Amino acid sequence: MISTSNVSLSYGKRTLFEDVTIKFLPGNCYGLIGANGAGKSTFLKILSGEIDPNTGTVDIPATARLAVLKQNHFEYDEYPVLQTVIMGHKRLFDIMQEKDAIYAKADFTEADGERAAELEGEFADLEGWNAEYEAAELLSGLGISENLHYSLMKELSGSEKVRVLLAQALFGNPDILLLDEPTNHLDAESIMWLENFLDNFQNTVIVVSHDRHFLDAVCTHVADIDFGKIQMFAGNYSFWYQSSQLALKQRSDANKKTEDKRKELEEFIRRFSANASKSKQATSRAKLLEKLTVEDIKPSSRKYPYIAFKPEREAGNQILNVENLSKYVDGQPIFTGINFMVDKGDKIAVIGRNDLAASSFFKILFNEEQADSGDFKWGTTITASFFPKDNQEFFADGSLNLVDWLRQYSVEKDESFIRGFLGRMLFSGEESLKKANVLSGGEKVRCMFSRMMLQSGNALVFDEPTNHLDLESITALNNSLRDFDGTILFSSHDLQFVDTIANRIIELTPGGIIDKRMGYEEYLNDANIKELRKKMYATEMV
Repeated sequence: MISTSNVSLSYGKRTLFEDVTIKFLPGNCYGLIGANGAGKSTFLKILSGEIDPNTGTVDIPATARLAVLKQNHFEYDEYPVLQTVIMGHKRLFDIMQEKDAIYAKADFTEADGERAAELEGEFADLEGWNAEYEAAELLSGLGISENLHYSLMKELSGSEKVRVLLAQALFGNPDILLLDEPTNHLDAESIMWLENFLDNFQNTVIVVSHDRHFLDAVCTHVADIDFGKIQMFAGNYSFWYQSSQLALKQRSDANKKTEDKRKELEEFIRRFSANASKSKQATSRAKLLEKLTVEDIKPSSRKYPYIAFKPEREAGNQILNVENLSKYVDGQPIFTGINFMVDKGDKIAVIGRNDLAASSFFKILFNEEQADSGDFKWGTTITASFFPKDNQEFFADGSLNLVDWLRQYSVEKDESFIRGFLGRMLFSGEESLKKANVLSGGEKVRCMFSRMMLQSGNALVFDEPTNHLDLESITALNNSLRDFDGTILFSSHDLQFVDTIANRIIELTPGGIIDKRMGYEEYLNDANIKELRKKMYATEMV
């Protein structure tokens, strides 16, 4: 167990937390949520002891071991990968180091023998003989192949380092596990592996993530940072979101009687309880939900952007035709021989193990890159609008405020019209006069959405649009694209985002294309497709 008592933290006049008293119990996984800037990562740092609060205490049992997902990707550059994982259990690693030093002595004394015997006993109690096997299993589960286990960390890519540091945090069955954005840089298979690992984890987990599917899969509780407090909810993220929306609706429904509101909320809780989760905690979670009262459910202060893409005209039957398209990077194929036609109403998730595949493909469609072979053709009725992964060039002019920045992309130049689009993206009043080059990553993404809405395209192309967004903006975008009547091609690592939008999956591989009309989760779990994918990626090994 880990708990806080009257924890407060302020920076100048800004208060992040005020008198937070909360308990996190063993056997539960807590999703720590809150708007951008609410202090999610900061609260994890308070729990880990990295930051001291202004007032209050954090209480952890003396015998409990706490593990944290490290954010410094260069800290272990001079250590082998397998050793880096084992270093996650400091006491076990210290014992191993001391043992090795004693046994390496040329003048081994009786005192050394006694000390070695003590260390061997503690080593056995900590199951040290299984350490390398467990570390290797974690690495393999997270997609780090065996040939890298004895490499130095500095020889790994950034994505591979993140996976090793995640394995380090998971290693040795810690009593308390703090994870800040653990799914970053993980592919879908690795995320599913992590979900399964945490679902079977018996101790306390506190996690911050923008991946809603992940939060729904692993969380037994949601700890919501709002109004400087942290309120605990039983259930996963979807339950919190739907209940907070219902509470907001009820608050605005002045004519509805209190008893009617209570019945509506209780029916919602019963309905959700019955389908709370497929996880091992489903039964206990349902019991907790049944105990909730109307007073426990409160509306959130969160603001959701209004994202709505409305085509200026309906598309004809000819959308996009791709013929024999291939692309090589540094002499290596990232996709070859791509042939397909886009049909009216298609919402296509373009995926691939190499992120460059989708990005290069989209850039080719908008003539920002050249294919090595093949061709493509948009239909004559198509107005295509593109959201690139890297948007820096759009914000290079530091002299423009947001009104003038967006006016560049609008036929209608009236300021009130421009401000209307910015207001939908939560830039109102003085916010709309901010300079474009000082925006955060998430603010730039919302500006790019405003630009796309003004273009009124009937074919939308998005390259990783959920990067940098908070949960509120991801939810708003997700709902918008799900309801969009036109054609969409997009890439994303957000499983729920892909699964709730796409009706067709196209995977670009070095060996060709895999094209299936199905949902994303079905695609990932199909045994025949798994075998086909192995064959298509075998080209990388040649």
